[in-house]
Amino acid sequence: MIVFVGIGLALIILVVVLWMLLTRKLREKYAVLWLVIALAVLVIGLFPGLLAGLTGMLGVQLPSNLLFAMAILLLLGVALHLSWELSQVEEETRRLAEESAIVRAQLELLERRLASTEEPLPPTDQEPSG
Repeated sequence: MIVFVGIGLALIILVVVLWMLLTRKLREKYAVLWLVIALAVLVIGLFPGLLAGLTGMLGVQLPSNLLFAMAILLLLGVALHLSWELSQVEEETRRLAEESAIVRAQLELLERRLASTEEPLPPTDQEPSG
């Protein structure tokens, strides 16, 4: 029964990721990670003996322990990658805010210079003819 749940989960992940890619809700660089995860879950679901063999080869007591350890490592990797991405976005946001403040200050300076050089037009009593 658990094998079918794993296969179903993998297929759901594949369909959702592909749909998000097609509707441009997920960027390709993130989709690759999720597609690899879905394919790994699908392979383990289709061939559960692989997990048991890997467990014996690595000297882990239970296949579920290996599965949880792999999931924890995966989550740590995703968290690290997202922290790195967030740091880059924060740096870019700070840089853009600084540039925007500089441009705003330059615009205000130009507006003040323009206002000081403009002479007010003398009032006219005539209506424009048209």
